[in-house]
Amino acid sequence: MPRIVHAADIHLDSQLTGITRYAGRETADRLVSASRRALENLVSLAVEREADAVVLAGDIYDGDWRDYATGRFFQEQMSRLHDEDIRVVVAAGNHDAESVISRSVRLPDSVTILDADRAQTVLWEDRGMAVHGQSFAKRAVTENLVVAYPDRVGGLANVGVLHTAVEGAEGHDTYAPCKPGDLSANRYEYFALGHVHARRIVNDGQWVAAFPGNLQGRHIRETGPKGALVVDIEPGGRARPEFVPLDVARWASLQVDVTGRESFDDAIETVDQALADAAAAAGTRLLVARVTTVGATTAAAELADSERLRDAVVDAAAKWSVTVEKTGSKASVPSADTSVDPDLLTAIQHAGRDLAADPAAIEEFVRPLRAEVGRVLRKRGVDLGSPEHHTRLVEDAVASLLVRLSGGGA
Repeated sequence: MPRIVHAADIHLDSQLTGITRYAGRETADRLVSASRRALENLVSLAVEREADAVVLAGDIYDGDWRDYATGRFFQEQMSRLHDEDIRVVVAAGNHDAESVISRSVRLPDSVTILDADRAQTVLWEDRGMAVHGQSFAKRAVTENLVVAYPDRVGGLANVGVLHTAVEGAEGHDTYAPCKPGDLSANRYEYFALGHVHARRIVNDGQWVAAFPGNLQGRHIRETGPKGALVVDIEPGGRARPEFVPLDVARWASLQVDVTGRESFDDAIETVDQALADAAAAAGTRLLVARVTTVGATTAAAELADSERLRDAVVDAAAKWSVTVEKTGSKASVPSADTSVDPDLLTAIQHAGRDLAADPAAIEEFVRPLRAEVGRVLRKRGVDLGSPEHHTRLVEDAVASLLVRLSGGGA
């Protein structure tokens, strides 16, 4: 029974922006190198599981590289697989199609890059497999490629490879669009998909089709375990994909329910437990978390103090070796004070929104403060000369005022 390891969306050496805002040098370096370490883990997995082939369903790279080191690293990893007699098939995706210099990388002859002009079949009869697929010739492929894929080959395990936005993949560019029925119509035992960064089984019947998700999360919108699928494929039978996490850094967006907590410290205790649980789930991986408090609590007004909240969350996170990307509070008071006119609350919201959108008006308020306490505040991470901080200060002030007027207390 043939066995493949299916991965996609490696985005090798992807440029991570903004990480120095919340990460120290060591953490930032680990995040930058995470895609390489995850690829090494992928190769090791294929060797350990004695895979017949590794199937890469697009976006190996992240557009053109800054230097050739990115291509050399990929070449080295493919050579490791070659030395272990593991075949590789690659369907270039939209980001790979952008890369010009990637075409100069000399890969081992055990690596097949699928043709971009038409769908093709790669026969590995010694492995009991037929692999069908097509690469992207350009970034924006808007036609349905899969309808022109070759017929299945009888007696072999048939694997389709496609970089696509299958119908229902919200939030992704609609490249090589198709429907689940288009995939099953080919009657391949397994369809290895790429492009969608969330793991998902598209077809779960006789003809299985799946996204493994990206190999390594790159930012806070790519949360949870990331890795590859190990798939055993029996000719004429149902493929059995198994997810294996391979990420070395993990992202978590924690919505911490502080309902019923009576004080700021009580709420932070709940945050502390959520961070401990997330760190335990991540194991030895680097964990970067965004923490937002939610729910009804009498501590809502205190939690609306963004600077105090961040300091407390960062202190709690340090115990569990968690890096805090961002903090915020959406907590509300247990019950609104009906003596407050709802129109007043609405007016405050509108006034705050208008002020946040008027840099000149904010500057009038900030100028005397900057002269008096600007230096002190800069040491605490608040730059009164920064328009970004101006907007945040207005938003925090409005949020705090609304909470207090609604019954949050002093």
